[in-house]
Amino acid sequence: MAPKPFIHERALIEPGAKIGTGTRIWAFAHVLGGATIGRDCNVCDGVFVENDVVIGDRVTLKCGVQVWDGVRLEDDVFVGPNATFTNDLFPRSRQRQAAVVQTLVRKGASLGANCTILAGVVIGQHAMVGAGAVVTKDVPPHAVVVGNPATIRGYVKSSGKESAPVPEAGRPVRELAIPGVRLIELPLLKDLRGALTFGEVGRQLPFEPKRIFSVFGVPSREVRGEHAHRKLHQLLMCVSGTVSVMVDDGRVRDTVLLDQPNRALYIPPMIWASQYQYSLDAILVVLASDTYDAADYVRDYEQFLEEVRAR
Repeated sequence: MAPKPFIHERALIEPGAKIGTGTRIWAFAHVLGGATIGRDCNVCDGVFVENDVVIGDRVTLKCGVQVWDGVRLEDDVFVGPNATFTNDLFPRSRQRQAAVVQTLVRKGASLGANCTILAGVVIGQHAMVGAGAVVTKDVPPHAVVVGNPATIRGYVKSSGKESAPVPEAGRPVRELAIPGVRLIELPLLKDLRGALTFGEVGRQLPFEPKRIFSVFGVPSREVRGEHAHRKLHQLLMCVSGTVSVMVDDGRVRDTVLLDQPNRALYIPPMIWASQYQYSLDAILVVLASDTYDAADYVRDYEQFLEEVRAR
């Protein structure tokens, strides 16, 4: 028989609230009647949960958290002490907004103590928001964000317990954790006139390029990519400055720092990739195995995982 919810005698649960089996609600917590809280959650002292709130299973709400209308917390979310949600982008006293802005925290994500989450953002699955961070825009899955405004510092390792740091500049070519993804060292020629690097099809280049494009002038806190390709092969080279790249095959993640113009990252089909921490002088050149095809892109991470499982 499933355990009934535990409600502390000094907690206040309004009629109509739905509380799942095994959930514990501690002293001075207040849950309004329209709220839904799943199974095996832990709602600590002094938590307030408004009406239009849906909380999944095994969610932890530490002391001093207020969960306002429009907030959705999926399964296994952790919300640290005094983390703050907002649900109105233009608040005025005694002026109610016409429609509540919805904020979504996807499964397994963690929000650090005293962080602030602006209304309308989506925190991706298993992302980690650092203590005191101010999140003003969507956070990608597995990303680690810190600061005000919050920016990506790295990505969570496959274990989900530690951050995968960006490698140090000048680090030698290494084996990557994801089969098929590899770093390629291109020939580098130097003399008094300068330097030259090159690649030839069938030798350094793993495919025949049919398209080339470059990305530059990217603000340091912006993220590019965030998609996979079903059939396309790509080769990434940072010919100026530095760019960090996260690659993910749906099971394992790794991070690469492109900091040398003769070092290229080969990304085969069905690898999720994001570029972040662009230096101000960064120029990323990308060779692609085919011309542009919008249907070849997988832009939603959940869909990417489904297609990986299907394969």
